[in-house]
Amino acid sequence: MNSFLFAWRFGWPFLRKYKIRLFWGIGLGIVFGLSNALFIFAMKSLFERLTPEPVPAAALVQEAPPVHKKTGIVPVAWENYLKEKTAPARVWGGRTADALLPRWGTPLTTTQITGLILLLPGLALMRGGLGYAGSYFMKWVSERMLNDMRFFMVKKINSLSVDYFNRSKTGDLTKRINSDTDAIYYFVNLGVTDLVKEPTTLLGIFISLAWLDWQLLLATLLILPATVLPMGILGRKVRKASKSKNKTEVKFSSLLVEMIANIRMIKAFSLQELMENRFFRFRSEMIGYNMRMAKATEMINPLVEVFASLGIGIILVFVFFTHREVSDLVGFLTGIAFAASPLKKLTKVHLFCQNARISIERLQETMNEKPSVTEPTHPLPFPGFQREIRLDNVSFAYKDNQVLRNFNLVIRRGEKIGLAGESGSGKSTLVNLLFRFYDPTVGSISVDGLSLKDISTTDLRTQMALVSQEVLLFDDTVSANIALGRVGATQEEVEQAARAAHAHNFILEMPEGYQTRIGERGVSLSGGQRQRLSIARAFVRNAPILILDEATAALDSASEAEVQKAIDELAEHRTVIMVAHRLSTLKLCDRILVLDKGCLVEEGSFDDLLRKKALFASLAARQGMSL
Repeated sequence: MNSFLFAWRFGWPFLRKYKIRLFWGIGLGIVFGLSNALFIFAMKSLFERLTPEPVPAAALVQEAPPVHKKTGIVPVAWENYLKEKTAPARVWGGRTADALLPRWGTPLTTTQITGLILLLPGLALMRGGLGYAGSYFMKWVSERMLNDMRFFMVKKINSLSVDYFNRSKTGDLTKRINSDTDAIYYFVNLGVTDLVKEPTTLLGIFISLAWLDWQLLLATLLILPATVLPMGILGRKVRKASKSKNKTEVKFSSLLVEMIANIRMIKAFSLQELMENRFFRFRSEMIGYNMRMAKATEMINPLVEVFASLGIGIILVFVFFTHREVSDLVGFLTGIAFAASPLKKLTKVHLFCQNARISIERLQETMNEKPSVTEPTHPLPFPGFQREIRLDNVSFAYKDNQVLRNFNLVIRRGEKIGLAGESGSGKSTLVNLLFRFYDPTVGSISVDGLSLKDISTTDLRTQMALVSQEVLLFDDTVSANIALGRVGATQEEVEQAARAAHAHNFILEMPEGYQTRIGERGVSLSGGQRQRLSIARAFVRNAPILILDEATAALDSASEAEVQKAIDELAEHRTVIMVAHRLSTLKLCDRILVLDKGCLVEEGSFDDLLRKKALFASLAARQGMSL
């Protein structure tokens, strides 16, 4: 029950907006469960009518005898009271049954024949209709809840800062969004449905059996605790196996993502067998955990059937000792048969709750995450970049790794700034801080006198365009990928941007031109073509600040020349911050900043830095450049 309440409290915020249909589903499930009792009375009534001695309906209103005919047991007061209060209803029911159903030894009428044929199918149709309607409403609600929950998780993950993704695994994130939300879906669609239907089914059955013979029911219920006891034991086993399985599934999902993303490297280094062995090992572990869960789950049906059979044996013994009537025995056996299925489903509901609890705990971990870069509560209006970007005494560290130290810089509008230095000197970190992917550990960054912390990140980033070494494209059309630069860009603007990026001609040569799908990560394009689409995206954005992060580092010399021409056109009339490994691309910069271990060690024009014969000159010499 604790696991159910835990899962229900988590799911209710997503279910609340659909509460009307949810309550309809629950209500119909309750009626469905209670309707099962009608089968018990129907079977008892049919067997009574097969008895050669008819019992007149009027006899039902006679005062109950002080002693039970068969057992000699004196009825308790509440039995006599109950019979007295329900006498009119029982008389009406008896007369109606006599009119609609035949009795042994009396002439058959057409109405009675029709009633006999349609009684059980009619009850089954009513029960099936209630079950269908209740399940439909619960399915309708759970599907929408699942969609809302996944959307909420995607929105939550998108709200988190870049550092969260640096310490998270892609496979783990996809599992939280897909598999963990699925567990909540099954809990609502199947678990809640069964937890409504099956207890009410059992309640209806037990009430009807108590009505028939409460003493016989008590004898039957002696075996119920032995049926419920295994639920707790098996539930703990499932929960433990589910936790271990989740950890292995995360590793497995991450391995698949890495294998697909790095397939060229795997083939180049002949790592297929190594990856396959890892795949097999994780799958073997998952098989082990699945089998533990299967053993616990599949053990439920045999246990319930064994205890139900034992209950039938107890009923038969009790019937023999007390000389109960055959119609009572048939009614009870019908009730036991109907009770077996709800008991099985209820034990599985317990397992659903255990699985849901594990997934909810994982989802709550993500929901409880707080972005390290937060939006201002009341952002200041920012009309656009006009004057300068200023970094004052900026320091930054990734945990214990100090990347920037006491960095000061002023970038004026229209200025072209180059960033040079060894790998790990802090160049890309500086770009990340300008985009406010991170906040400085010490110091501040401002634009036109406004701290980045006081400006909406959306307002800030609309003023910036990024062209990086790693070109990120989606499995969509050429046009759609370029239009990502600015939401709402027209086709005319997309084509104009492609022409400016020197991409228009090769796009027209593609099978469907701008409507050609380029495949995942743009695999159908060359490196130069992908980079020119990235530049076209920056043209569409038309932002006053352009940041180039090793934009040509991965290209061959021919592609680099084409791309550099497009970059030069893009950089015109813009403030440019250029990170470059190939120092020759920095020649046209107004200033070049040289970083070493997070500190600004040199500053000047390209020729001035070469003449200084310091770090920049040393880096340039390695690339065959000198005065």
